[in-house]
Amino acid sequence: MIRPGRNIAIKVPPHRWDETVAFYRDRIGLRVTRELSASIGFDLNGFTLWNDRVPQQSQADVWLELFSDDPDAALARLGSPQRDELEPLDGVTGHWTSDPAGVVVLVRKPRESEV
Repeated sequence: MIRPGRNIAIKVPPHRWDETVAFYRDRIGLRVTRELSASIGFDLNGFTLWNDRVPQQSQADVWLELFSDDPDAALARLGSPQRDELEPLDGVTGHWTSDPAGVVVLVRKPRESEV
């Protein structure tokens, strides 16, 4: 079974970082839930909308998260390419893939606290 995850990430190039963060924080008024050195998480009605500053980006990308108790079977069911080279999956059981339009999708096993 595949189900929605709780994270959406916008990979933002450095030259658009400040104005993108200000857009979500100041103009829309989303509450900041977490700040890291290159990421800011906003509450999006129970989901986390991450703005990630990515030096090698030339334009913004949206990345989505899906949950599955069996990420390997989910990847096979989706018929999508395995793209684990995109970003390290430290401490996560899952795979990076993409949809037919090229949107990056993380299919991962949820942690106990996310079930």
